[in-house]
Amino acid sequence: MFLDEAGFLMAPLLRRSWALQAHTPQLYHRTRHHRKVSAIATVCVSPGRARVGCLFRLYPDQSIDATRVIGFVQALLRQLRGPIVLLWDSLKAHRARLTTDFLAQEQRIHLVLLPTYAPELNPVEYLWSDAKLGEMANFAPVDLDALTVKTRHTLRSIQHQPERLRSLLAHSPLSLRLK
Repeated sequence: MFLDEAGFLMAPLLRRSWALQAHTPQLYHRTRHHRKVSAIATVCVSPGRARVGCLFRLYPDQSIDATRVIGFVQALLRQLRGPIVLLWDSLKAHRARLTTDFLAQEQRIHLVLLPTYAPELNPVEYLWSDAKLGEMANFAPVDLDALTVKTRHTLRSIQHQPERLRSLLAHSPLSLRLK
């Protein structure tokens, strides 16, 4: 299981788009608006059955801290059976005393830290890129609720496409064999 966090901002991520000749597309958005939707997600690989899944949680107008990381991992433990190999980076919330104490008590979790400055090893980074540069590109929300709804819709869309999830794993240089 790979885990990572990201933020989706009110300011749109601008990408090229199509328009009629001599009709420059215009994108209106609110400036100086620093609200965001924080997200935490996992890309899970079940080695026995070669199943790939994605689980996520959104936190509108909040940041990911140790308490939210622990809550997310507890939810994963309730949903998934058997031992879990958890791969993540060295985010401050991952290294927090609260998180390390929680993980020390969990028998089912084996923790693996990814190297510093190696986001290409984590397939969840490709999930964020896919979401932000795909469906969320050029999206200018009018308020935080619109951003939350669009983010949830985008991540659910990716979540329900196993081949798309497999492609996230395929882009990582880690050697994972899926049947």
